[in-house]
Amino acid sequence: MKRIEVEIAIIGAGTSGMTAYRYASKYTESIALIEAHQYGTTCARVGCMPSKLLIAAADVSHQIDNAELFGLAVSEKQISGGKVMQRVRDERDRFVDSVVDAVESWPAASRYMGEARFLSDHVIRVGDHTEIEAQRVVIATGSEPMIPDSWNELGNRLLSSDDVFAWDSLPSSVAVVGTGVIGMELSQALARLGVKTHLFGTGNQFGPLSDPAINARVHQALLSELVVSADSPVTRVCRSGEGVQIQFEEEGIEKSEHFDFLLAATGRRPALSRLNLENTGITLDSFGIPSFDDTTGQIEDTHLFIAGDVSHAHPLLHEAADDGRIAGENAGRFPDVRARLRRTPLAIVFTDPQIALAGSRYVELHETDSDFAVGEASFDEQGRARIIGKNQGLLHVYGEKGTGRFLGAEMVGPAAEHIGHLLAWSVQHRLTVQQMLDSPFYHPVIEEALRTALRHLNNELQMGPISVEQCLDYGPCT
Repeated sequence: MKRIEVEIAIIGAGTSGMTAYRYASKYTESIALIEAHQYGTTCARVGCMPSKLLIAAADVSHQIDNAELFGLAVSEKQISGGKVMQRVRDERDRFVDSVVDAVESWPAASRYMGEARFLSDHVIRVGDHTEIEAQRVVIATGSEPMIPDSWNELGNRLLSSDDVFAWDSLPSSVAVVGTGVIGMELSQALARLGVKTHLFGTGNQFGPLSDPAINARVHQALLSELVVSADSPVTRVCRSGEGVQIQFEEEGIEKSEHFDFLLAATGRRPALSRLNLENTGITLDSFGIPSFDDTTGQIEDTHLFIAGDVSHAHPLLHEAADDGRIAGENAGRFPDVRARLRRTPLAIVFTDPQIALAGSRYVELHETDSDFAVGEASFDEQGRARIIGKNQGLLHVYGEKGTGRFLGAEMVGPAAEHIGHLLAWSVQHRLTVQQMLDSPFYHPVIEEALRTALRHLNNELQMGPISVEQCLDYGPCT
């Protein structure tokens, strides 16, 4: 058993771990980076990038289906599942290779491959070959799919989102359980690529949305393309030949359907269970997660730091990178631990229409008893949206009464990935609704719907025109 001493050990070489390494290395070269299995982030290998590749193929398929809207005739559409998945894997591998190359460019003596377990608060065993004594530790082990144990009897007919991108071709049918971000994105993409898809959820809740009106519009959009049982608990699953039998309850009636695969999009949990954190002396909650300061990454008042998905606080790549910087810098400076302000929350879902949340969510404003108003704009008759055949969706914007400060938004609609950024920047820079309206809006663009919503919001705040109809000095309200 090899034994070494370092100033900093970083457990996990994903987005947050890599970022922590870069920032910690500004303070010391005495760093051990530990990875359990293989280099390549969750985003590059099984998350953001391969899912967007699958969605890109699905979007092209959907555009062909809608060609007649524009007076175009497509005589025949053929989907080659093998070629679709080949491109997904090839491009995915390019993204992964770039990440691997980055890690392998760092000193080999700083990199250790093997599963990490704490022997004490300062000593970590890596596999069965090395013990590392570290003055400070950054835990960045990421997350893993959360699947009911009883479903394991399905064997290779049970998939998580980590497994989908290893497909050689597309299946005939899939049951997707979970109406979170992964479930929504993958189920719609598969349906557009000709896979018989049934999406199951509970509570009629879609992703991170909290505004009831926006949530309802997402439900409506998904229902137009695939079978959605949004409040239908799956009561039993079993292997049935070369497929699975799904039993579920819908409106009080027990039903059963057969599929090639069950795709469990039932959420992810912090990958902490194998670290033996109980040997560190820190306090863990009922889920095995330690208490930490979100602005410093520090666990309690110790030399331990946490970053990325493993904290279960910010399961998004840009947030994981921020976590890594915060934890890496503080581990490097320790005991000089400093707080760093978080960026404005921004979340985007790549369904069609897209979903975006920026700043404060509707539920958060209600829970904090904020005195706020809501502005609204529909995309159904919005000019540019109709031109491109993407005219469905709804935008809600929130503003603070008394000050007119813009607080946040939830939306489903075209170009949400871009509008979401504008809204998040506006919150971060503490703009008022009037300041946003005083900014330029081109014509004809999707962003004109944002102007309509902001005018409506200013009216509701009693800070803008007396009525929306009196806003014509900026051009048509729609």
